[in-house]
Amino acid sequence: MPDTILPALELVATTRIPVRFDGEGAGIGPLSWGQRSIWQDMVRQRSWLPIGGWAAVPDGTTLEDVAADLRWAMRRYPTFRTRLRFDVDGFDGVPAQSVAASGTIWLDVFDVPPGADPASFTAAVDAHYRAEPYDFASQWPVRMGVVRVDGVPAYLSTVTCHLVTDGVGGLLMLREVAARHECGPTLGMQPLEQVRWQASPDGQKQREKALRHWDKMLRQLPPVAPLVPAGGPRYHRGEFTSAALYTATHATSVVFDIDTSQVLMTCLALALAGEGRPAIIRPMVDNRFRRGLGDVVAMVAQHGICVADVAGLSFEDAMRKTGIAAMLAYKWAYHDPETVSSLSATLDVDLEAGIWLNDRRTISRQMFPGSRPDADQVRAAGPGEFRWTVAQDDPYDPLNVDVDDEPGRFRLTWFTDTWRTPPARVEALAREVEALAVHHALEALERQTP
Repeated sequence: MPDTILPALELVATTRIPVRFDGEGAGIGPLSWGQRSIWQDMVRQRSWLPIGGWAAVPDGTTLEDVAADLRWAMRRYPTFRTRLRFDVDGFDGVPAQSVAASGTIWLDVFDVPPGADPASFTAAVDAHYRAEPYDFASQWPVRMGVVRVDGVPAYLSTVTCHLVTDGVGGLLMLREVAARHECGPTLGMQPLEQVRWQASPDGQKQREKALRHWDKMLRQLPPVAPLVPAGGPRYHRGEFTSAALYTATHATSVVFDIDTSQVLMTCLALALAGEGRPAIIRPMVDNRFRRGLGDVVAMVAQHGICVADVAGLSFEDAMRKTGIAAMLAYKWAYHDPETVSSLSATLDVDLEAGIWLNDRRTISRQMFPGSRPDADQVRAAGPGEFRWTVAQDDPYDPLNVDVDDEPGRFRLTWFTDTWRTPPARVEALAREVEALAVHHALEALERQTP
């Protein structure tokens, strides 16, 4: 994707096509647990957290085709028809969700100006959609624009509010829209159905058990440490791309026949451990292993909490301990965030301690492509490159890392509150995770060699 977004261009739609829709599942109710969690993030980060992207459309695509896809998606997915209500009593300051039975959404059509690069222009449209303020109460949570080249549809940008869905649901939606003529009935519990289950006896049992787990974990957090203000924008984002981390993780996961995420989490836990305190990791859990959530286009992912005391342990023991802690974090990530917030307010601990981890890999998450690397390949994989890309005053999570696949390497995107964790410490942490992965991969391969 081009880095430049041609800010000099005036991004005004050539025309707007009204798309009328209707759908089932209309109603008003509280936010589901997943929606409440992402709403808390939105409030903290002062952002509607737009997600989505742009891509080329298949040859022969017409405006009528795109409008039909949009109408189908609005009908199929209640979250596309969901807006927030801030005037409903009894929700303790949390907005209600309102799912519409029908309405009209606008499909924007942009024409690439003469001499402009079409891909860069489309990237600018996508950035424009993300930058434009969003009204939760009056606007539909979907923005879609077709980009034409010489009058022919060439690209499509689709941006949604994160309340609509998580990443897994977004991929499911793209697959279904592409094959909409073969799709059967909508599957999975929609958010208003989730709310009803969460209020049921079974849902309340899950809520209470999850709260007991969170209570135990929160009590192990350190006390609040003073902030250290620094000059310039407070929140930074950086990228660490590493073939060495990718190759070492691949080798270790095969040698120990263990989940690749557990290898990464163990290296991260060992890098974080110190000063007599356990490592604290907040993994993003998709929750789609739960009944009724596997095939739903909705926001059901939530952060869990994993506390692993791995200081001084061997790598195998650290993997075992991290694995158990991670399993509990995944099990109890499906929780009522309001009850956890209430509990947190009573404890004199640093509620922002640790690191938020979002392992978003789609290729190597379950199994790496290709055969297991040998020791020479692990040694030959080059060390990672770190670069800071953004500095801003709008907040991120205090310390967060997203993990993505790239061909033959990982891309780790780091977000930090520099008043808590300065940039130099973040870069050192990234390199320490890489060094630990390489060291323990070589140890494991050496022991396995006859």
